[in-house]
This record gives sequence, structure tokens and C-alpha cells, in this order.
Amino acid sequence: MGSTDVRLLSVADLPEAERASDVTFIDADRRDRRVSEPEPEPRSQAAARKWIDRMRYFLDIDPGGCWVAVDGGDVAGFAISQNRDRLWYLATYGVLPGRQGQGIGKRLMEAVLAHAGGRPGLFSSTVHPAATRRYRLAGFSLYPQMRMTGTVDRSTLPAVTGLDEGQADDFGWMDRLDEQLRGSGHGPDHQYMLDSSRLVVSRADGRRGYVYIDHGHAALLAATDQQTAQKLLWESLASSSGNTLVNCITTANEWAVDVGLAARLDIGQEGYLALRGMREPAPYLASGQFL
Repeated sequence: MGSTDVRLLSVADLPEAERASDVTFIDADRRDRRVSEPEPEPRSQAAARKWIDRMRYFLDIDPGGCWVAVDGGDVAGFAISQNRDRLWYLATYGVLPGRQGQGIGKRLMEAVLAHAGGRPGLFSSTVHPAATRRYRLAGFSLYPQMRMTGTVDRSTLPAVTGLDEGQADDFGWMDRLDEQLRGSGHGPDHQYMLDSSRLVVSRADGRRGYVYIDHGHAALLAATDQQTAQKLLWESLASSSGNTLVNCITTANEWAVDVGLAARLDIGQEGYLALRGMREPAPYLASGQFL
């Protein structure tokens, strides 16, 4: 085993970084798997391509936040972060199971936090003890997250009105809403999400909000008030087919728990929302990778 080099990620690293990511998160999923849940499986080829496409996007937008740990030509760890105006977020981070506990994760975290330049920041964290210790020592507050899973009881779906299909013309007020809730807009991330997900919005004065819906999953939701947030979440659940997921629910967003319970979904625990220099966003359901 040679010395490990922590350096900026390149496009050529992406296939190997994807494989390292898959191995790392399968190991974490197996370790944290509940008895009732199915055995985690490797990413499909389509999911692997989607991961690589998203990381290539991050490289294009903010390459200084994308880091990799390489040992003998093999990727041992990765940390992909982004600056958006006054806000920093960590999109994904991990170290291969066999290389954990060797200081690689610490070096990667130092690199991306240096890139943050003191900005407030947020990310979604697993419950891995060593990782959460590192996050807390770096000044992040850890807010426990919940998730709702199951198949929606369609007899519970309410009639939802006042919502429209979103479009790029909505990005201006959406970014202003983001600023109110999380301190900064999503900027170019909105277009990336719009290209791959359905956008539903509420444009009513004083009742604004939006949700990106990915195969019936509310991938990112923000609203001025809880009533609008619940309408957007119901619209997301109405578009689901089979098993669905509502995740990244913090206690400040129990309105989402109320919707999930009404739809006959099951509640469970899911890691932490790590925040530094900012308050807990609400009404808001963060995206796993765009936060």
C-alpha cells in the first residue's frame, strides 16, 4: 500500500470514484439495514451513469469543491462539495470500508471545508460514529432526520388545488425563497433538477412553494408556509406508484410526518441533517445531494 494522495477530482477519476462510492454506501446500508428491509444491491448501470453525470455537473460548476483520495491509482475516498453564493454544501463523501480509520476522511473533509471559506453549510449525514464525530468537531450541529416509507393509501389522497407545473421562469422567485429558508439560492442546480425531475409550484402571493418530484419522491421541497408545503407533498405522493419515500424530515418539519401518516406510510429514523452557521430550514425537505 503506497501513500495516499488527496487531490482535486478530474473527469478521468469519475468511473473509479463511482465504483468506490457504490462499495462504500452498500457497506453502510448493510450495516444500518433494518431487519424488515431488503438486502442492499449494487447500483444498476443506469444509476451508475446518473451518479457520474451528476458528479461531472459538479465538476463543471465548482471544480474546487471536488476532491478524491487516490492510492496507487485506485480511489480510496471522495468528497464532493459546492459553493453557491453565500452557502456551502457537501453533496457526497465517503472512504472505502477497508481504508477507514487511516486519516483519509479527515484529510478529505479538511479540503472541502477549506473550499467553503467559512460559509454556512449543510449536508445529509449517515449515522457512522467516526463520521459524525468528525462533523461535530468541525462545528456542525446534527439534527436527527426521519423518513416515511411504504405504499400510499390512495383513498387518503385529498383534492389538491392551486398548483401548477413549474418552468425555468420560476427560478427567480424560487431562489429568493431558498434565500429565506437556507440563506442562499440553488442557482444553477435548479436547471439541472428541472432537466431530470418534474417541477410543481404554488405561485399564489404569500403561499409560494415548489417541489421537484422524481418518480413519486419529493426530491426537494420548499415553501413559505406549512399548508403550502403539505399541498406540494400530497401532489408528490399522488404521483407515486408502489413503494415511495419521504426523507430528510427534521423535527422542524413535522408537517411532513403528518402527511406521511395520513397517507398510511411508516415512519423511521435516517441519519442527520448537519448544519453550520445557519438555522434549521422549514418548511423544507432537503435534497440528498443538492440540499
